[in-house]
Amino acid sequence: MTLRILTIDDHPLIRQGIASMLEVEPGLELVGEAADALDGIEQYRRLRPDIALVDLQMPGMDGIELTRRLRAEFPQARVVILTTYRGDANARDALAAGACGYLLKNSLRRELVEALHRVAQGKRCLSAEISEEIAQHIGEEPLTAREQSILAALAQGWENKRIANDLGISSETVKSHLARIFEKIGARTRTEAIHIALRRGLVRLDD
Repeated sequence: MTLRILTIDDHPLIRQGIASMLEVEPGLELVGEAADALDGIEQYRRLRPDIALVDLQMPGMDGIELTRRLRAEFPQARVVILTTYRGDANARDALAAGACGYLLKNSLRRELVEALHRVAQGKRCLSAEISEEIAQHIGEEPLTAREQSILAALAQGWENKRIANDLGISSETVKSHLARIFEKIGARTRTEAIHIALRRGLVRLDD
């Protein structure tokens, strides 16, 4: 059985690389490509591939929201996120949206091929280092929605006063939230908190 693959990625070189790989790989066939999420959804509707290989960070709609929409419309859709973005939070969000796999673009060719076949069999696949990151943070208290909003604002370079005004709370309340955020993610300074947040995918900045 030949697996029909659709790639959705805004980087032409990545799409070309995947096409070259699949062209010589028995049992795998590239049936379509899309450069953005909306076109990807249309291509999926038309082609009904066995697996969609989806980039995480794309202009407009990201890969997690794309996965969510595909799974809502096609509950049996198999989506594998293929990305340069590490981070346990990125992977957990993708899996929660319905993705069957989360692989890094620096994965060896054999790893990617094996993952596609495993996903076709109904299994989930994660890059080894992503699995290790998830294991490291199991049991940690998650950030609340308000804390995530404040952390995202912090990553944008906002000062406490601007965050307070935007959220309609006092600067002292912002400070209290930041102290709790730092405690949860193991940060001592604003700069360190931003670094940890971006590395883990707790927040993502637009390209």
